[in-house]
Amino acid sequence: MGNAVTVKDLDVIRQKAIKAVKETVGPVGLIKFIQMYSNGEGDYIAERRTKIEKLDRADFHEFLKERGEFKNE
Repeated sequence: MGNAVTVKDLDVIRQKAIKAVKETVGPVGLIKFIQMYSNGEGDYIAERRTKIEKLDRADFHEFLKERGEFKNE
């Protein structure tokens, strides 16, 4: 009956919601809010574990050298 929501209706709702959040918490708060509800992709933990497993002591020393923190003692 009158419960159907069109794509245009959803767009209007989205626009009004974004405007309300921005007016309430400011642009930075809006970005943080959107980030909280954005869907990520992939499996971060598995990807990170795979990358870390490939690192060795030389990689860590190189990282410290790039940061100017490596002390060869």
